[in-house]
Amino acid sequence: MRRLVAQTSLEPRHLVLPMFVADGITESRPISSMPGVVQHTRDSLRAAAAAAVEAGVGGLMIFGVPREQDKDPAGSCGLDPDGILNVALADLAADLADATVLMADTCLDEFTDHGHCGIVDSEGRVDNDATNAQYVKLAVAQAQSGAHVVGPSGMMDGQVAAIRDGLDAAGFADVAILAYAAKFASSFYGPFREAVASSLDGDRRTYQQDGGNAREALREIALDVEEGADIVMVKPAMAYLDIVAAAAEISPVPVAAYQVSGEYAMISAAAANGWVDGRAVALESLTSIRRAGADIVLTYWAADAAGWLS
Repeated sequence: MRRLVAQTSLEPRHLVLPMFVADGITESRPISSMPGVVQHTRDSLRAAAAAAVEAGVGGLMIFGVPREQDKDPAGSCGLDPDGILNVALADLAADLADATVLMADTCLDEFTDHGHCGIVDSEGRVDNDATNAQYVKLAVAQAQSGAHVVGPSGMMDGQVAAIRDGLDAAGFADVAILAYAAKFASSFYGPFREAVASSLDGDRRTYQQDGGNAREALREIALDVEEGADIVMVKPAMAYLDIVAAAAEISPVPVAAYQVSGEYAMISAAAANGWVDGRAVALESLTSIRRAGADIVLTYWAADAAGWLS
């Protein structure tokens, strides 16, 4: 009876697994603030990705972690066909083909020596238009490496339109854009900084959204849809379920929500201390994101949850 009348379903196909692949390591490296999550080698990424796809997860979102000496002010190693993210995408495209939806993080923050999401000018400000030009090159490089979906997450004005035009001009009209349309300047990103070995000193409040601004978030979502976004995303998820619900009401395209590193870490820490049932709380949290209206949930529990749900 409970199954028959259930309003919200949570299935492995709804879940996307974010994964990190690092250059210059010979074995996977645990991320201390995210228990159970690692920086992968190319080989361990391939094995873990295959296992996640076998478990039924809907997609994979890949982040690259270059060597510190390869970072520069323009994030050039993100564009390099031999850079760690692009070679990892090529590995997975060869292994998995169309068995999953292969997504790439289309941002510069992992690749820049200053840790910002874009090109910084002589006065220390992020140059929106110069950054968009670099995003186009980044997206094309990822499409050439086999990504089905690019995920611009830098929150630059006009980034979706620029990337769509660039992909189309390069012959990648079928590569989709998952736009981080409502990405807030959140304190919940802390563990992610460790995961990508971020070089950031300061914060990103000049280009990510203020946590109290719901109307701004909906305006940004509408703009990204108008520019050609195929999917729009709210990030973080759990502290912004009202935004997820509002986005689902207005969006003509699918809505994704990212259960971010801090959200994952808090539940994991409480479970490790025996304060909560980690599995039960993880599934409840994912169901809440789906109930709010997310069609797709990015979560570090994707592979585990797929197994639990099966």
